[in-house]
Amino acid sequence: MSGGPAQIGIEGHALAHRFAPGRGLEPVSFAHEGPGCVAIVGPNGAGKSTLLRVVAGLLRPSAGAVTVTADGRAIAPPARRSIVGFASPELAFYDELTVEETLAFVAEARNLDDRAGHVRCALDRVGLASRAHDRVAALSSGMRQRLRLAFALLHRPPILLLDEPGSHLDDEGRALTAAIVAEQRRAGLVLLATNDERESALADSRIELRGGLGHPA
Repeated sequence: MSGGPAQIGIEGHALAHRFAPGRGLEPVSFAHEGPGCVAIVGPNGAGKSTLLRVVAGLLRPSAGAVTVTADGRAIAPPARRSIVGFASPELAFYDELTVEETLAFVAEARNLDDRAGHVRCALDRVGLASRAHDRVAALSSGMRQRLRLAFALLHRPPILLLDEPGSHLDDEGRALTAAIVAEQRRAGLVLLATNDERESALADSRIELRGGLGHPA
């Protein structure tokens, strides 16, 4: 990773979100600074994915606030896309595009310099260089998950948000994910939402969410 801010921080103050009665993220407060890795753990429905979306600036919380800072400067939600990489199982791609075309499209949308270089680097990091010219429709679920990771890494962000990163991955893919986390945590901050102990063991600290399915939010 290169070009990231020297100091990264994420802080939540009584942060909560309600989708419907009994469904949402209960109030949680936390403060973490990079470098490092933080696991977000809790039962199904406790709001792990919701918390990542709020941090990314993709979802406005119902209550409380989250502050993301870079070199001591607060980054507003719309501007976080430049310093945050987000990989989620919900991320879908155009089946008719190739793997390389997919990332090139994203690089153009982000107005990156040396777009081809960013694409090559991301594909190498997730082990998809040999599949660059394959259409997304031909990819297995595990290969699609690797493409999601490449999507998150493409612009070399100092903050990496991973939602169930081991989903659909085999042992080789999980080892690759662990290596990516190890690299990212040295120079930035990784937030890892998971219920898999193998993944949470990669973290230095945890954010534990209460509640779950059917629990009042």
